[in-house]
Amino acid sequence: MKYYKYIIYKQIRIDSHLPPSSVSCFSVTSPSSFLLLPPLCKHLSGVELVGSMALSGVRKDRELRIHESLDELSTDLADYIAELSEASVKERGVFAIALSGGSLIGLMGKLCEAPYNKTVDWAKWYIFWADERVVAKSHVDSNYKLAKDRLLSKVPIIPSHVHSINDSVSAEEAADDYEFVIRQLVKSRVISVSDISDCPKFDLILLGMGPDGHVASLFPNHSVLEEKDEWVTFITDSPKPPPERITFTLPVINSASNVAIVATGDSKAEAAHMAVDDMGSDLPPVPAGIVQPLKGKLVWFLDKAAASKLDDGTQFSA
Repeated sequence: MKYYKYIIYKQIRIDSHLPPSSVSCFSVTSPSSFLLLPPLCKHLSGVELVGSMALSGVRKDRELRIHESLDELSTDLADYIAELSEASVKERGVFAIALSGGSLIGLMGKLCEAPYNKTVDWAKWYIFWADERVVAKSHVDSNYKLAKDRLLSKVPIIPSHVHSINDSVSAEEAADDYEFVIRQLVKSRVISVSDISDCPKFDLILLGMGPDGHVASLFPNHSVLEEKDEWVTFITDSPKPPPERITFTLPVINSASNVAIVATGDSKAEAAHMAVDDMGSDLPPVPAGIVQPLKGKLVWFLDKAAASKLDDGTQFSA
């Protein structure tokens, strides 16, 4: 028998540190038992599975956080990042985080606000990119520019800790250069190393997801998904512009201590369903569905729209 535990939040703000009076806990033996909860509970602003207590068939290394609104999701994401930063700085003295582009950066915006802008130890952050478009840093398509304009310029991160790609060389050279930089920082232990491979072990890799299920610049049915030897590779035929990009490979992503995939909106619902739910062997997995840290934890941050096509059971058994 599977065992599920749910937290039903009575406040609009979803916060892992809510006082006990703000939270009601229910333990049930099947997803359908959720229907038996008091009527009031079904209308509360947030429902989050926080983990399974035990028993077969339950994946303890994956967590789904489904939110009623983008504001709730953004607050929860900021809490999550701040908590991981604090834990990493306490354990290692640094926090090595890799970002992606797109709407993810906007959803990280609450980190620029109180209390995070004062409580996060920004001087210990080292910033990387899980993927980048091979364009000038000033180009509108640059993930670096997006993060700088909307996040990095608003918090006291040390400039030398921000590791962007070399934008004056080819995609292949940019990938080689970026891998070299990462290898040097692994040697100096700014980035940890996986104890089951020679891959870097980032404290957190943050990924968005496209409507096709791509993460970083790992696109469906692309040969880059098969890359096993390189830490950073390149593509020149991206199915969405711009065509030239560098990207972390799957072994690097799956070696991280923590990976978060953030997806919002109706356009992501089908890809979320294909990535999260058990689709069997008939359909090839979308890239997001292949993300699973080998010895780390995966957290999905979804709004209701992106989660709308998940199997009923999946929403309560991640």
